[in-house]
This record gives sequence, C-alpha cells and structure tokens, in this order.
Amino acid sequence: MKSKQIIKNLPYKKPFLFVDELTEISEKGVTGNYTFQENEFFYEGHFKDNPITPGVILTETMAQIGVVCLGIYLLKSEILSDRKPQIALTSNEVDFFLPVLPNEKVIVISEKEYFRFNKLKCKVKMMNEKNELVCRGIISGMIKPI
Repeated sequence: MKSKQIIKNLPYKKPFLFVDELTEISEKGVTGNYTFQENEFFYEGHFKDNPITPGVILTETMAQIGVVCLGIYLLKSEILSDRKPQIALTSNEVDFFLPVLPNEKVIVISEKEYFRFNKLKCKVKMMNEKNELVCRGIISGMIKPI
C-alpha cells in the first residue's frame, strides 16, 4: 500500500487532516510530516496576538501519522477490500518540549510497540526542521475495518 492510498483512507478531511506526506512506512513504524499553515483554524484564538499550535493538535498530528496511518498500513489487506477503518484513541501520554509556530513543518516518527486484538500501541516523537525534539510519548488506539 502506497502512502497516498493510506492518506486517502484516513477518516479525516481538512481542516482536521494533519498529514501531508508519509516518507517511510513498514511493519515496524512510520515517518511522516505536516506543515502548519498560518491560516489554520485554531491560530485565531490560541494565543491572542501570539499564535502557537495547541498541544492537543500536536498530539492529534502524532496520532494521525504515528498510529492511524500505521494501523491502516498494517490492515492493508482488509482495508483494500473496501472496508473503511474504524478508529478510537484509547490512551496517550505526551511530553512537550518546544512550541510549534505557524508555517512550521514537523516530522513525526513512530515505532510500533505492539499490535494485538486490533489495539496498536506506538512510541511517537515529533521533531522540527532543525531536528529538535518538539514532543514525544506513547499513543494507543483501536483500529479495525468495518
């Protein structure tokens, strides 16, 4: 399954799609990126006159690339048979180190810890273009074709 097919199968659309590209994907993990455009819906109110990407959006970006895209890849044989993925975030624990500003590109790197009984658990980190750690954590979700 190619990265464009995976992105096409995501259950999100703009303005809540935070995946531009997948650069690597295998049974072990995924790497992808997203650039936060200055006109994103959340910048208008977070923070007044000093826009910063909310932590919940950074977490969502890591979940979309690091868990959902990987889950679709792992279930590719079932998803390709026109069964759409049903996804539910089950837990996350994320530590934040640096802010992400408008027009900043981030790279998400995810490593599969396990995938059993449709539960996928991954170690995920987000880097900026300077290769600085923005945030990292463990994200788990349930993913199954319906």
